[in-house]
Amino acid sequence: MKMLSSLLRCAGSLALAAAFAVSPTGVSAQQYPAQDIHFICAFPPGSGADVLVRFFAEKVRPLTGKNIIVENRAGAGGNIALEYVARSKPDGYTVFVHAGSGVASSMSLSKVPPVDVTKQIQVAGTINQQPYMIVVHASKPHKTLADLTAAMKVKGDKASYGTANPSSTILAEIYKDQTGIKAVQVDYRTGQDMVNDMVSGALDFGSADPVQALSMHNKGDWRILGISSGQRLKATGDLPTMSEQGVKMNLTGWWAAMVPSGTPKPVVDQINKWFTEVGKSEDSRKFLPQFGGDPLIETPEAAQARLVRDVPDWAGYVKLAKIQPQG
Repeated sequence: MKMLSSLLRCAGSLALAAAFAVSPTGVSAQQYPAQDIHFICAFPPGSGADVLVRFFAEKVRPLTGKNIIVENRAGAGGNIALEYVARSKPDGYTVFVHAGSGVASSMSLSKVPPVDVTKQIQVAGTINQQPYMIVVHASKPHKTLADLTAAMKVKGDKASYGTANPSSTILAEIYKDQTGIKAVQVDYRTGQDMVNDMVSGALDFGSADPVQALSMHNKGDWRILGISSGQRLKATGDLPTMSEQGVKMNLTGWWAAMVPSGTPKPVVDQINKWFTEVGKSEDSRKFLPQFGGDPLIETPEAAQARLVRDVPDWAGYVKLAKIQPQG
């Protein structure tokens, strides 16, 4: 009897251990999700990024059977949200919906990066890929990138252009480097802040994110002369790439759902399944073109490889653009 009792205790202990050996956090695919999930947005409410995050929160919610709570943790170019997520419990209940390219570039934009993204962040699901854009006000005579380049060479360092984030700065610097124009940068806090100077003619051109550029282009206020992706995208229709106009580049941003490293694989795979299902939906095919991007669907392994690959690539872009790391 004593031996039988010992065997039963041993079997019970092994069963309990097996239940928690599924992952370091004791989470299994069957248990997840057992509570509300928080989607972290690195920009304030009402921003383009916030609209995108809330769209996916609404579409993912019915697939989870739980509430999706959007938390806006804006500031420091996205680093506040990034650091918060990286230091969160790796259990799948804190999901960073943000530009994966922005996460990769954070390693080069800070003197002391708050997070080593290659070790502390896992990409669970991808959303879309999108280019950046060279724009002029609709009142300008320039119809092509060649027209703008010729005019900027005549103006020399009397020419000016607007930017509002590191990615648009990088696009403009690649354009300047390859064409030899000397236009002077005017950096704005937000893209909206440079609108009036585009209207007044104080700026000769702008380097903009696709959300703002397409919005202004579709209203007839701006003209998009070139996009930064290596090839044309379905979302941007007939808009020509910079490369096909002689300025060679393949500068493409991409958005993703990311979690802290160490999140159990069954949980990462489940998040990937949700975002893949939403990404393939008709609603997404109608929604994502507003952000100038085509849907991007990848496995967690392929997406993580993309993030790791992007870190040195964006370091090169930052160096080319002569952007000084902050802090």
